[in-house]
Amino acid sequence: MPVTLSIQGCMAVGKTTAVNYLKKHASYVHVSYENNSAVIQTIKTRHLNKNIFDDYVEIQKLWIQNEIVRWEEAQTHRCSVMDFGAEEIEFYTWNYPKSIGVDWNIGLALHKELEQLKHCMPNRILFLEASEDTLQKRKEKDTSRSRTFFEYYIKNMMPLKEAWCTAHWNADRLNVESAFQKGNRL
Repeated sequence: MPVTLSIQGCMAVGKTTAVNYLKKHASYVHVSYENNSAVIQTIKTRHLNKNIFDDYVEIQKLWIQNEIVRWEEAQTHRCSVMDFGAEEIEFYTWNYPKSIGVDWNIGLALHKELEQLKHCMPNRILFLEASEDTLQKRKEKDTSRSRTFFEYYIKNMMPLKEAWCTAHWNADRLNVESAFQKGNRL
């Protein structure tokens, strides 16, 4: 049976750095990067707005289907590590509406899709965490990504994500500042 680990945490915490390290130093591990360009392009082409209920439902259907395909690919390998996984899509699906102050009936609108997504959950989640100051500095140093959603994410999504992650039995937390404070790097 394949084993799947998901690396989770805020933007700029070091998820991609961690999976890049594994790809370089643990060739027996399949690395699955978050690949969202096709979904983003479809959202733009269809002019969908995540702040409108019907559009949000369509957007999340796209994200969920994308994640199902990604998970199916990961299952063809003995051991896979994912840069975000199905748990991220599940978290966002339920919590983005809360973050903008609306109470949409997501469970009814996406019941079938969320049931399918449940079958794509990782065996374990490693939740990387760091202080807001560290995350901000890392974001500023990384000019390869725009991260236009960063400030909103820190203030509105991260408190929800930390509570969500803590509630999962299969999630372990690692503070990357204390783990690597002596200059050690992944």
